Amino acid sequence: MSPISLAASKAKTQLNSMPNTPGDVLLADIGGSHIRLGRLRQGQGSEPTCELIATLPTPTQDWSLFSTALCETVRPFMKSASALSISIAGLVAPETGQVTAANIPCLASRPLAQELQALLGLPVIVTNDADCAALAEARVGVGRGHDVVFCAILGTGVGGGLVVNERLVRGAGGLTGEWGHGPVVNEALLRTGDGRSVTLPRFACGCGLSGCVDTVGGARGLERLHSFLHQTKLNSRQILEAWLDAEPTAVATVQAYIELVSGPLALVVNVTGASVVPVCGGLSRCAELITVLDVAVRKQILRKGDQALLVPSQLNDQAGLIGAAYAAEAFFQ
Repeated sequence: MSPISLAASKAKTQLNSMPNTPGDVLLADIGGSHIRLGRLRQGQGSEPTCELIATLPTPTQDWSLFSTALCETVRPFMKSASALSISIAGLVAPETGQVTAANIPCLASRPLAQELQALLGLPVIVTNDADCAALAEARVGVGRGHDVVFCAILGTGVGGGLVVNERLVRGAGGLTGEWGHGPVVNEALLRTGDGRSVTLPRFACGCGLSGCVDTVGGARGLERLHSFLHQTKLNSRQILEAWLDAEPTAVATVQAYIELVSGPLALVVNVTGASVVPVCGGLSRCAELITVLDVAVRKQILRKGDQALLVPSQLNDQAGLIGAAYAAEAFFQ
């Protein structure tokens, strides 16, 4: 199987296998900032492509504005479409289809697929974005050929998805793979890089608990750690650039980050039996960070080996759209 060819400049991603769906499936990746619309196309020879066809800001506060903007963007491409498959930054309850999206409050408790289907007259499938990323990485990303793939999302926050034998595992409430939440991070004594030691508290999390990996593991968590340790506000990119330059305070922050995140992730690997962990999200673009995190995780798992376990995503920004295509395949089976 040939490697994936990423052609971001042409807004296309080459796939190695076309999802088995009737007709063209329109794909939408919906986040708190933007909605991206794409579709699968048959490329040259037997290779299909995932093509980006529209991008628009996400109306987050008003359902009428949200639904109107999405439907008006989708309708010009509906003529030959068999379905609309959505990857969304939020939880989707399998029993009711209701969506909970912290960054898109106008969707709160709405059965999104049902309501959009009524507006468009087209089958609509809605899947959590981390689950879509996991499906994409397992099928055509770094998880190809692995029976158990756990995809770790290190973006604004922390999320994940689990795929076994190329099928998404979906548990009660659609919560499988959400390793970012749960009171697992205890108080810790951390070094500051200037000779001091400080006690890290259990930070309160937006989910209502305290001590979640999400409070320290995503980009905002890295920034929170740096601010706590050094009383200085930098964004995650600045912190990582300073770390790569061996700046002492940034080194201390990243050491603390690795200590706090690697243990919970090692536990996930032991529980799931994953043989590869694709890492998606903004922090995965710092390959050096993922390498250091990989070494720390492998030191704490039961299965020993020298081969890398954590691997930066090959798909990243395209993973949501590609995963939505495979979620649609499951819908039509």
